[in-house]
Amino acid sequence: MAKNTAVEKRKKVIDVLNEARAMELQAIYQYMNQHYNLDDMDYGELAAKIKLIAIDEMRHAEMFAERIKELGGEPTADAREKIRKGQKVEEVFGFDAQLEDDTIDAYNRFLQACNENGDSVSARIFETVINEEQVHTNYFANVDNHIKQLGPVYLAKIAGTSSATGLGPSGFVISSNE
Repeated sequence: MAKNTAVEKRKKVIDVLNEARAMELQAIYQYMNQHYNLDDMDYGELAAKIKLIAIDEMRHAEMFAERIKELGGEPTADAREKIRKGQKVEEVFGFDAQLEDDTIDAYNRFLQACNENGDSVSARIFETVINEEQVHTNYFANVDNHIKQLGPVYLAKIAGTSSATGLGPSGFVISSNE
């Protein structure tokens, strides 16, 4: 059996990086849609957290794209699947926990593919992203459990909270007026 050439190995790594990027793009769209909907439902605190997670996913998508470009590939601009719209607050967090869990499973396979094809740099990117996805999974699962166990009491406590994420403007103008 012939060994894979360097070009074939690189293509396999680019393929898994692009698949991961498509998954991240889907997560961004899904989470931003949920952010807007939760904000409209007046669950500002939950909306703000999902927005911050979407921003994490944007960083991940960019990390994958930069690595794809380093390897000579072209980053995908397509999300893996369509997003689910119009979810009730009771559905959002269990859905997202499962999405993150599935992502971690896929990324562990992708990490293995990187190692098998001799790309430790891409493997380290997957290790970093997997750790961050686990934080997301834990958050989503915790909120889902609170909603299931406490129901309307928990949601009433969250209702009317601010959706501000602390991501205000910064720079010369603001810092010079202090």
